[in-house]
Amino acid sequence: MRNFEARNQHFDALVNEPDLMWLGQNTNHFKPHPSVVKAMLDSINAEEFHAYAPPAGLEELRSLILQDLGLKAENASVLVTDGAVEALYTTCRDLCEPGVNFVTTDPGWKWPMAFAKASGATTIEIPIYKPENGYKLTVAQLESAVNEKTRIIYLVDPNNPLGTCHTEQEIKAFTEIARRHKAYFLHDCTYRHFADGHSLAAQFYPERTITIYSFSKWLGLAGMRIGALVAHPDVVERLAGAPPNNLGSNIVSQRAAIAGLKIRDEWFPEINRRQRRNQAEIVRAALQVPGLKVVNYPSQANLIVMECIEAGITPEALCQAYRQEGIMIRQGSYHTTAFGHRFVKVSTTVPEEWADAFCRLLPAMVEKARVLKQVTNLY
Repeated sequence: MRNFEARNQHFDALVNEPDLMWLGQNTNHFKPHPSVVKAMLDSINAEEFHAYAPPAGLEELRSLILQDLGLKAENASVLVTDGAVEALYTTCRDLCEPGVNFVTTDPGWKWPMAFAKASGATTIEIPIYKPENGYKLTVAQLESAVNEKTRIIYLVDPNNPLGTCHTEQEIKAFTEIARRHKAYFLHDCTYRHFADGHSLAAQFYPERTITIYSFSKWLGLAGMRIGALVAHPDVVERLAGAPPNNLGSNIVSQRAAIAGLKIRDEWFPEINRRQRRNQAEIVRAALQVPGLKVVNYPSQANLIVMECIEAGITPEALCQAYRQEGIMIRQGSYHTTAFGHRFVKVSTTVPEEWADAFCRLLPAMVEKARVLKQVTNLY
């Protein structure tokens, strides 16, 4: 069977398991605010879906995204996309070409590298799975990896899967490197709302920073496919010239996103408190099992990385053990070939009973993983 078909069937089975506990995709499974649900139902009942949405997004949504980021319209414009992944695809496709370099971290999120390669760019991964560096990219590492061929520096901040977040001083230093080499700084801020503090590269390098914005994680609209890229108006003018979707993103999703931004300040702090509670319980459970280790706590994203290599089990075996109990977690190899054999990733924006089930089963799942004879392919 072709890999694409096998991967799709794998996820089709997950989606069609009604009681599955999703602890592997960093998606938000807490109950949404009633106003967000109402906005979607109102849009459907009004049959707004008959018409195309504006090509760059509803003006109210574009304005609210800028407001949420704290950016000004004179220095930044918004292009609403079918999820943050489309924003990344559009950027990589338009800016990458043969002869240029795409610089990112390892671990990180793999799909932008695939997009860059498809456009002919050479990808360079900087290893950051280093406790001595706090599991973060250092200024010295970036300086040594960037040269005159660098077209894009791609940084997921907070990092997926490590949950580390950069300081304002680090972000400023990164943008100074990018400016000296006239590179674009692609700042993927998908997880910024979960961080104790977050600094935007756009405030230091507005002319060539492209900020990626997502509604999948903090608002829980992963299946609705709504996101955005935010950049200087001249950059957006270029990226909006031939987007994958020039007929506007899902209008029902946009109405939900508008409603979500309006209630974020009243709703989201409790969501973050609950996911931090889940983080604490997972760390407590891991400490009771010899060989398990949590890499970065508290995580600045809605996820926890748990090393299992010293426990003598593979991430894939642990994932399969949990899968047989109706719980989905993610193997490290999804994110990194070099370090993926070391860890699993566990998502924390889930109902407390899901997180508690993961914790309760952890000792038994480690033992089960030791004796699993055959592990199926994971994606």
